[in-house]
Amino acid sequence: MNPSPHLHQIIGGNAFNATMDPADGDIAEKATCTTCQFSEDFSNYWTAVLFFRARNGSYHRVPQRPNVGFEGGNGGMTVYYMQDGLATFQQTSRVTAFKTGFRMLVGEASARGKEEAKRFRQITYTCLQDLYTRYPETLDFPKQPCPEGIMANVRFPTCWDGKNLDSPDHISHMAYPESGTFESGGPCPASHPIHVPQLMYETIWDTRQFNHKDIWPEDGSQPFVWSMDDRTGYGSHGDYVFGWKGDSLQRAMDTACYVNCPVLKTQSIAAMNRCTLSSAIDEPIDDWLKALPGYTEARKPKK
Repeated sequence: MNPSPHLHQIIGGNAFNATMDPADGDIAEKATCTTCQFSEDFSNYWTAVLFFRARNGSYHRVPQRPNVGFEGGNGGMTVYYMQDGLATFQQTSRVTAFKTGFRMLVGEASARGKEEAKRFRQITYTCLQDLYTRYPETLDFPKQPCPEGIMANVRFPTCWDGKNLDSPDHISHMAYPESGTFESGGPCPASHPIHVPQLMYETIWDTRQFNHKDIWPEDGSQPFVWSMDDRTGYGSHGDYVFGWKGDSLQRAMDTACYVNCPVLKTQSIAAMNRCTLSSAIDEPIDDWLKALPGYTEARKPKK
């Protein structure tokens, strides 16, 4: 839909557009820059945007802060492609890289309950005590102020049907392991036999300026809300469009590398920051707002 029913934040290559038909060409060839550290990655990654809802009912967009190691970046998110679990630094398993034209979605924007959210494994939140905090994780928003912000974690399914680059719901061509998890080496189901990388997003929402309880709701309930008017956190979701140049991602997946990957080209944080697109938003998204951007009764998300 153009305009979208709710606000998103997008990172990656500058070929991103409201319509991105694979028949129009490879976005890795159309993009001229990327906000990613690996300069051969012109993929696009996006999530909803977090807002703070004050006691008086007004909204303010929550800024992002860079993860450890990316100080100086324009917020953004950390994206992982893993052959094994995050704790297995050797990364030695064999996985098949995504193909040109591949795209997927995980999560359900309209979910407002725990059972709905459980359909998608490992879409969680971490209340950061410091920038190294990773546990515990919750399915809903943290209930107390988080000293260093809220990390939103999005992990995608890791089993592909091997045939379809997309599906009508952007989900069905992918599946979770038949048993266990990707991190525990769980096998893929027969319907989706191809192991692909574990794609994971970490976005640190800088909630520090909103941690004063005197501006939280009078009943003490948590004040954060996704841009699709989700005050529970269960509606968290992530989108992905593959755009790595040539065989660069497969080369990386065939190499036991962690954070720094010698088979890939990298760029500086300054170069990452220089890659921008003009905003397509025709309404205010910053300062104090009376309503969420794009949110009207006619376009209210289904509950």
